[in-house]
Amino acid sequence: MVQLTQILRMACQNQNATNFLHDGKKIVGVALNYMDVVKARNVPVPQEPLVFLKPTSSYLQEGQPIVLPKVFTKVAYEVELGVVIGKPCKNVSKTDAMSYVAGYCLALDLTAQCNLGAARANGHPWTLGKGFDTSTPVSHFIPLEKVNDPHNLQLWLTVNGAVKQKGCTADLIFKVHDIISYVSKYMTLEPNDLILTGTPNGSDAFKAGDVIECGMADLAKLTFQVEAE
Repeated sequence: MVQLTQILRMACQNQNATNFLHDGKKIVGVALNYMDVVKARNVPVPQEPLVFLKPTSSYLQEGQPIVLPKVFTKVAYEVELGVVIGKPCKNVSKTDAMSYVAGYCLALDLTAQCNLGAARANGHPWTLGKGFDTSTPVSHFIPLEKVNDPHNLQLWLTVNGAVKQKGCTADLIFKVHDIISYVSKYMTLEPNDLILTGTPNGSDAFKAGDVIECGMADLAKLTFQVEAE
């Protein structure tokens, strides 16, 4: 009976999480979280996750175009594993953290490098460079049971058919459970919140007229047209 109750609770949790695009309250991003990026930039390995927030108004679904704001001169693509939270999560241990995951998605964390560079240099927030409209394209919800190991997923991204990013979540510096545990010390993660776990090396600028395609193992694939505002 206990096992049946747990199965039913998980099924309900996953069903609710399929609506993360509409029901989530926040998007939590993690920067500089792949070893190949650290090596390529020749910077120190972070000692703790570098966390930022994005508004849910930045979500974009396939079939709609990525729109580059006219206030930005350089916007870059970043392909990522997204983690959807399934239940309220506060002060959880790394050991228990994965029990709060409802499922996953493929995501892009589009970044206005022209804005972010100046923000970093002056110690300013990243909000404008990370949270603009259409800056978080996402796939459909991927149920927990479809992913055998979230730390062994191939990620790739092409622009106009040319491969620009290729990596594996095995290279994450902070794993999913590390991120959930760390963030939950500071803020409650709520059902349908999304965590963007970081991007492998190769992030670069793109422009209006480009076609961006990306994928995650055999679980999800996305295609987006890019337009100017």
